[in-house]
Amino acid sequence: MGTLPELAGTAKAWPFEQARALLKRLENMERAGKPKQGPVTFETGYGPSGLPHIGTFGEVVRTTMVRTAFETLTDGKYETRMICVSDDMDGMRKVPPTVPNPKDLEAYMQMPLTAVPDPFGTHESYGAHMGARLCAFLDSFGFDYEFKSATTLYKTGVFDEALLRALEKFDEIMAVMLPTLGAERQATYSPFLPISPSTGRVLYVPMKDTNAKDGTITFEDEDGTDVTIPVTGGTTKLQWKPDFGMRWAALGVDFEMFGKDHQDNAPIYSKICKILGSQPPQQYVYELFLDEKGEKISKTKGNGISVEDWLAYAPQESLSLFQFQKPRVAKKLYFDVIPKAVDEYLTFLSKYPDEEPARQIENPVWHIHSGNPPEGDTPLSFALLLNLVSAANTETKEQLWDFVSRYAPEASPESHPFLDKLAGYAIRYYEDFVKPTKVYRAPDEKERAAMEDLANRLSSLEGEADAETLQNLTFEIGKTHEFENLRDWFKALYEVLLGQSQGPRFGGFAALYGVHETARLIKGTLARDIESA
Repeated sequence: MGTLPELAGTAKAWPFEQARALLKRLENMERAGKPKQGPVTFETGYGPSGLPHIGTFGEVVRTTMVRTAFETLTDGKYETRMICVSDDMDGMRKVPPTVPNPKDLEAYMQMPLTAVPDPFGTHESYGAHMGARLCAFLDSFGFDYEFKSATTLYKTGVFDEALLRALEKFDEIMAVMLPTLGAERQATYSPFLPISPSTGRVLYVPMKDTNAKDGTITFEDEDGTDVTIPVTGGTTKLQWKPDFGMRWAALGVDFEMFGKDHQDNAPIYSKICKILGSQPPQQYVYELFLDEKGEKISKTKGNGISVEDWLAYAPQESLSLFQFQKPRVAKKLYFDVIPKAVDEYLTFLSKYPDEEPARQIENPVWHIHSGNPPEGDTPLSFALLLNLVSAANTETKEQLWDFVSRYAPEASPESHPFLDKLAGYAIRYYEDFVKPTKVYRAPDEKERAAMEDLANRLSSLEGEADAETLQNLTFEIGKTHEFENLRDWFKALYEVLLGQSQGPRFGGFAALYGVHETARLIKGTLARDIESA
């Protein structure tokens, strides 16, 4: 059967593939006489110009999955850490319209975000406020990470050695960067961005002189005077592409993933890192999400949904599953994907205990729960709950539990807290997304006859009937009434009774809603149809 590390050595799940690639990188470094010093470092980045968003969550949760896979593969041989670096020394390029009194910040354009006052009045700067929001966001999910402020890294000297090396290699870095720029930008480009001593702004100006021996640069300040400053101590920062590679070198980053929008620049990051004398990290490029129209989700456009949006209608585990599945395939990320993600999570969780260890580590819930999934004992699907809410017109969890308890008498809000959460999510999702889109239709003569037959057969049943019995009965009636494609029969049931074209197994729905209640639902619907005709 093999030990867990042995199984991890051949597992096909993408986090294990990345873990093996990372291990190979470390082993190659050892063979080259440059063994890894310190913990294996997994990095994620954060742009603090706006609030943490679903991309932030995705990057951290996926990186956590790779970290867990690596620790399992190497069986504790390496110490690991995950750092989240906030690029809070970047100049403020525009004032976010969502902050209080945005006009008050206009005087701080191009100043580092940690030099801009906090419009919310809770922290010493805008950058610090956003860093705190990031930490609160990540802490709410229980992620294990270390927060790093780029401003602090620059000002406390953590980057000094790498910055001095970048100054020494100034011409080599320019040789990498200039071919990627247009003629106009080439004329003024410098990898170093000085912080103006006179205005405090981040300056995009050419260098008049670079002195690697003294560790200084000379440039024309905004007041027209030539100024010479050291590149260390937070008086300068690097342009974002060189900064990416420098950070890898300075922090000893071993693994980083990023969106496809970085893919073309990744070779530049790696070249800069090598120029500074370090081995670039193992990199993983993931696809970007699409909105309901198939367009790329953009923070600026505000299309797509946020983490908060998703968590209003479904548990975190379902969002983690959505992030785990096919990260290199562009997927639509909108409200209509939520029910499917919830039920897929429940299915994977229910299968886990009965799987062999080799299958368990391929199961998404192993990765979602860092190798320790909870017991899966949720007796109802999310789709079934949604259809029950629809049929019973329930508005509270208490009303919904009256039906759930009949279907699963062993379950209660206390014994099944996860199911209780799902009940609340189902009511909210139904009200906001299902109810407004319902379109009922009248049955044709063949469908009406079959539904009347089904209602009569259900009415005549005595005692309790399980979901499978009711499903078989519904199948039998569909065949009796000569539906060539039984899918059309089940589709008709949902369109006529619930105003939607699909749903879970009808037998399960009838068992949950109640046999006689389902019969009354059919008869009542058919009677209303006749009255309205």
